[in-house]
Amino acid sequence: MAQIANRRAHLTQKLLRVYAKLRAHYGAPNWWPAESKWEVMVGAILTQNTSWKNVEKALANLKRAAALEPERVHAMEIEQLTELIRSAGFTTSKPQRLKRLAEFFLSQYKGNAHTLRGGDLYTLRAQLLALNGIGPETADAILLYAAEQPIFVVDAYTRRIMARMGIGDIEHNASYDELQNLFMTHLPHEVTLFNEFHALLDLHAKYTCTKRAPRCTECPLTRMCLKRLSDGASGDSVTGG
Repeated sequence: MAQIANRRAHLTQKLLRVYAKLRAHYGAPNWWPAESKWEVMVGAILTQNTSWKNVEKALANLKRAAALEPERVHAMEIEQLTELIRSAGFTTSKPQRLKRLAEFFLSQYKGNAHTLRGGDLYTLRAQLLALNGIGPETADAILLYAAEQPIFVVDAYTRRIMARMGIGDIEHNASYDELQNLFMTHLPHEVTLFNEFHALLDLHAKYTCTKRAPRCTECPLTRMCLKRLSDGASGDSVTGG
C-alpha cells in the first residue's frame, strides 16, 4: 500500500512540475477566448475535426448576424445556420448538433450558463453525452470552459505529449477515459488548474512538441522527456529537470 501511495505521489509531483514548466514558458493561456459561455459551447461543437481558424470565421458570421444566442440558433432555419457556419465544415451534422444543443440548453437550463455551475458534474456530463454528436471531448470542453466544472479535457495533443514523456505508462492506444483518469486521479480537482493545464498542453503540442520534427532544443520539458532522452539527448533522468 505504501509503495502504491508513493508511486501516486510521485506522479502527482511530476504532472504538477510539467504544468509549472509549461506555464513558466508560455505564461497564462487565458483560454477559452469567448464573449459568453454560450459562445464557448458553440465553439466546442464547431471545433470538432477542424482548425480554430475556421471556427473563428464561423463565430464571426454568427455575431454579424446577431445569431450567437441559444434562442436564435434554436429558432433559425437550418439552411441559414448552415451558411453562417460553413467555414467550420461538416455542414450536414454541425448545424443539427448546434440546434440540439440550443434546445437542450433552453429546455433544461433556461439558456442561463450560471445554472450549469454548481450542479452535479456527472449528471450534466451524462445529459450532454446523450445528445447526438457530442462525445467525451466535446462534453468535457463544455463542462470545463462553459460550466466551470472540474473535469480534465483530453485530446490528441494530450496523448502525444504524455506518450512521448512516458508519463503514467500511457500507450498510443489508451482510451479517452484512461488518459482522463491519469489527470483526475493525480491532480487536485481545480477548475483553473484543469483549464490552464489542458490549454498549455495544446500550446506546447502546436508550437514545440509538434507531430513531426518536434523542436526539442526549445522545449522546457526536455530533461523530463523519455523520447528526448532515448534519442540520445543529455539530461539527468527521465524525472529530472
